[in-house]
Amino acid sequence: MSETTTQEAPDFGKEDFASLLDQTYGSEQDLEGSVVKGTVVAIENDFAIIDVGLKSEGRVPLQEFGANAELKPGDVVEVYLERIENGANEAVLSREKARREEAWAVLEQAFEKGERAEGVIFGRVKGGFTVDLSGAVAFLPGSQVDVRPIRDISPLMGIPQPFQILKMDRRRGNIVVSRRAILEETRAEQRAELVANLTEGQVLEGVVKNITDYGAFVDLGGVDGLLHVTDISWRRLNHPSEALQVGQTVKVQVIKVNKETHRISLGMKQLEEDPWAAVETKYPVGTRLTGRVTNITDYGAFVELEPGVEGLVHVSEMSWTKKNIHPGKIVSTSQEVEVQVLDVDASRRRISLGLKQCTDNPWESFSEKYPRGTEIEGEVKNITEFGLFIGLDNGVDGMVHMSDISWDLPGEEAIRNYKKGDVVKAVVLDVDTEKERISLGIKQLENDPFAAAAELKKGDAVTCTVANVLDSGLEVTLSNGVPGFIRKGDLSRDRSEQRPERFAVGDKVDARITNIDNRNRRIMLSVKALELAEEREAVANYGSSDSGASLGDILGAALKAKASGGEEEGEKNEE
Repeated sequence: MSETTTQEAPDFGKEDFASLLDQTYGSEQDLEGSVVKGTVVAIENDFAIIDVGLKSEGRVPLQEFGANAELKPGDVVEVYLERIENGANEAVLSREKARREEAWAVLEQAFEKGERAEGVIFGRVKGGFTVDLSGAVAFLPGSQVDVRPIRDISPLMGIPQPFQILKMDRRRGNIVVSRRAILEETRAEQRAELVANLTEGQVLEGVVKNITDYGAFVDLGGVDGLLHVTDISWRRLNHPSEALQVGQTVKVQVIKVNKETHRISLGMKQLEEDPWAAVETKYPVGTRLTGRVTNITDYGAFVELEPGVEGLVHVSEMSWTKKNIHPGKIVSTSQEVEVQVLDVDASRRRISLGLKQCTDNPWESFSEKYPRGTEIEGEVKNITEFGLFIGLDNGVDGMVHMSDISWDLPGEEAIRNYKKGDVVKAVVLDVDTEKERISLGIKQLENDPFAAAAELKKGDAVTCTVANVLDSGLEVTLSNGVPGFIRKGDLSRDRSEQRPERFAVGDKVDARITNIDNRNRRIMLSVKALELAEEREAVANYGSSDSGASLGDILGAALKAKASGGEEEGEKNEE
């Protein structure tokens, strides 16, 4: 609306004009706080004297009409009537408030229709900025200035631009506007157009806008695309910041576009040759090479062979001797290590590597140095329920099974004679390099006393020595050192004589072998069986010629003959 008008005001008297106002608006008191029309009657000292048809005229500073306004007497203008009369008997008028009221009316219509409003940022306040909307002052929060934080807003001040009204409260005189909403709407239109023109495989240039733990957002000129950390480079990246920085211009390829959600997936490594394409030819099984440890886990360590190609050294392939140990105690991140290729699966992008294969196999070295039958010496490292573990050269252990500790004692009893830290001698029984096992024996240091039992057979009559007297019988030793046992019931054919206590350690006893137990390494003997055998022999020898003789006579003659035979043998020995 123009600040001035050239139309002539009708020539009414003050009384006629006042009555006309009363008829139109009501009493003079009702005019306070409203916009009324008045006539410029004079210009005095930078003030315009304006007659609004009241008892007294009012004055308004010329600056409120604008720097370019040229007022002259007779012009009709709209002003805001604050009070009908002040202490100086003048009407209190304001052109600025009149303009504000006009602006509020226009802004309320725009707010209801959701239309934009033109304004100018002219000042800074706490939490934001002030905007002049054609006379009405609005608040622009700092978060609503732009789609991204702006450090310097001075280039935006004083420039007419559109704003979106977010909130209006005329009673409190509050207006909240947003410049960001306008920009987002514009960007949304641009984004839709840009996304519609994107195709998978298209190569574009963009600017890294933001970096997160899982990737980077790239501005493609109005729309953002996600560059996932796994699509930045063929080599392993712990964080996108290792390869990118905010503001960097990058060339990317469109991997996937969702035109409904406007989600765009981007890739950088797709613009480079895949290093896995020729990996089987480049790294055949058995090849030894040097790589860098990039990551350590509980189950192994990843070694980079070249940018984009990594292999896994499983914890089981790290050391020949260190078992059940965390990989971090064997290698460290960024360490250069020598590895051997164990397996290559290009389709699954996996390479199995070995660290221990680049060092001598201690089991093979031990087998060469200590063949079967070699006598060795070592310290007892551990004692289990099934044997002893002996520490040997190059960090390997050998095991003495409980059955190989003693010829005479049971394994459970023999193992109690040893403790950790004891230095013992043993014999190498077997070395299995594939299963990484070394079998040792302690009892093999001595000859097997039971080996002489091979010369004996069931039914032989032997003379043995009492080694121990038990309630259940006698433990005896044969002349060749082989252990034997005579049960209580086999001590005599006469039940009254079947008493172990009538024997003493060291006594000589004649008995007959009844059983040879190779598994339990023991020979069972019987005095009773020997007596019965001798009785049968006597009956056979003397029963036919002395058919009328009694059994006592036959046995007496047999015993007499045996005694005389013994005396003759003794005389021969003396001669």
